[in-house]
Amino acid sequence: MVKSRKTLSVIAASAILALAGCTSAQETGSSNPESETSSQSASAIKTIEDNFGSHEVKTPAESIVVTDNRSFEILDAWGVNLAAAPKQLIPSTIENYKNNDEIVDIGNHKEPDLEAMAAVNPDLIINGQRFSQYYEDIKKLNPDATLLEFEPRDGEPVDEELKRQTLALGEVFEKQDEAQKLVDDFDKAKARAKEAYDSEQTVMAVNVSGGEIGYVAPEKGRFFGPIFEWIGMKPALEVENASDDHQGDDISVEAIAESNPDWVLVLDRDAAVKSDATPAEQVLKDNAALQNVSAFKDNHLVFAPGDTYTNENIITYTETLNSMADEFEKAK
Repeated sequence: MVKSRKTLSVIAASAILALAGCTSAQETGSSNPESETSSQSASAIKTIEDNFGSHEVKTPAESIVVTDNRSFEILDAWGVNLAAAPKQLIPSTIENYKNNDEIVDIGNHKEPDLEAMAAVNPDLIINGQRFSQYYEDIKKLNPDATLLEFEPRDGEPVDEELKRQTLALGEVFEKQDEAQKLVDDFDKAKARAKEAYDSEQTVMAVNVSGGEIGYVAPEKGRFFGPIFEWIGMKPALEVENASDDHQGDDISVEAIAESNPDWVLVLDRDAAVKSDATPAEQVLKDNAALQNVSAFKDNHLVFAPGDTYTNENIITYTETLNSMADEFEKAK
């Protein structure tokens, strides 16, 4: 059949368009221009505010280093892959990071291998807690990386700082909904513990390490300190010049017994770092001086999760607050 001039013109035009499309795909290095556009739009630059100001962060990051103990559990739950981390400081409960041979170990905060960190060419570093002291060194060794730190700032409420960190990480890793849920769960647990607490009962927090019992001061003491203020708990004992020492302040068990707390909150420091240590519960219950204390007679002891000392993030606090609420409610 003989084609009309009009038909031939349409065929020619179609061929030209098809050729142009092929040429365009070849120039972009892709046979699927739509896929190329989608890939380009997947990357973005975000402005994130941390302790040191505003930073531009490329998302998604390709090589990620994390040194901050408060971040590991959160990022693991979100499926974030790490290039390097101080694996000796990662809690054993976070198996995906702790036992991952593909993650380069940069040592611990006492003898860090910062060169090993630089060797993975990070484009994003989440620094903090035990590694805060190395901020300037890390920055100098990794000039092309975005360095973020959300360590709770002095003078700021710890609960708000935990939420700030969580929400910022949600922005960095495109997990805004998940981050908000962690914050909501934390707020609910805090409100629940406050509601369940009997304001007439006294509370003491202790830190057990190396078989020794240390005093954790309300407000400033390690981990449990801020909870006193959040819940409005009545301290059984207040010590002058108390600190936030990682082993607690040195007071005698006789002083603890004399204060006769109705509740004792316990942080087992060794549980997170020593597999062969005597459990805190045994240390406390085997101590003859404490046997007549109300909290021990009534079994009003609340233990923080075993990995708390190396895992003091918003999830750990949420779990602890819910445990406190459980025990307070049972006692009513």
